Amino acid sequence: MIEQGPIRYLKIGVRVAAMAPAFALGLPAQWLALRLAPGLARWMPVLFHRYLLFVLGVRVEKVGALDARKPILIASNHLSWLDIVVISSLAPVSFIAKSEVGAWPLFGTLARLQRSIFVERERRGKTGEVNRSIAARLAEGDALVLFAEGTTSDGSRILPFRSALIGAAQAVAGGGEAGRSIVQPLNIAYPRIAGLPTGRVDHPLIAWHGDMDLLPHLGDFLTLPNVDCRVTFLDARDVEPGSDRKALAREMETAIRRSHARALTGREPSVA
Repeated sequence: MIEQGPIRYLKIGVRVAAMAPAFALGLPAQWLALRLAPGLARWMPVLFHRYLLFVLGVRVEKVGALDARKPILIASNHLSWLDIVVISSLAPVSFIAKSEVGAWPLFGTLARLQRSIFVERERRGKTGEVNRSIAARLAEGDALVLFAEGTTSDGSRILPFRSALIGAAQAVAGGGEAGRSIVQPLNIAYPRIAGLPTGRVDHPLIAWHGDMDLLPHLGDFLTLPNVDCRVTFLDARDVEPGSDRKALAREMETAIRRSHARALTGREPSVA
């Protein structure tokens, strides 16, 4: 499925060349919009990422819809850098990202231009401060995406959800509708490559996790034919100041695990 030889480098070159104008024009335009037209700055990443998906040959099927109520925190599973491109193409959102992402070449710049919130996940003493920052952004009406597993998976399974940052939804609940805020689980899956089911051996072609080197992974991805992605917006949950965030995290993890299995196999998973 992965091209080798001269065809490989031709495919990579064509796609990189097609994306280059979007970066050359889009990044300075977004920088200006953040300073002069904040409303426009929320929507420009949607157009930017839709163009990237077109060039990359990624076809997105959306199931359900983003809940219209505010404030809203979106809790998603996480497989790859591609998740950010896909989710950003569907709605104006910002991300809650690991602090080290801010230092990455290009990826860090993109994250800052999309007004990401950077979190030092290993410093538990910072959780309250981070939650206050997230709550402030939610109260301003921003839709924030939290990758609740805390890292990327191999694409074949869902990792346990972390509950700490869901506390931000509780912190802002007093400002939400009827004293509530909203947390909406989202599942992202890549069920087909070139129209064929994605098997376990194919997951590393899309999923970027563990100690995988980024540049070889990107090179392989850029040679792939069409990739099908399925994004499922599941039922939103009301969060109140007294909600049990650990129970909420387990409930959403279960819902996303079932949705992920359906997306990959087309069948309802058995209940353990």
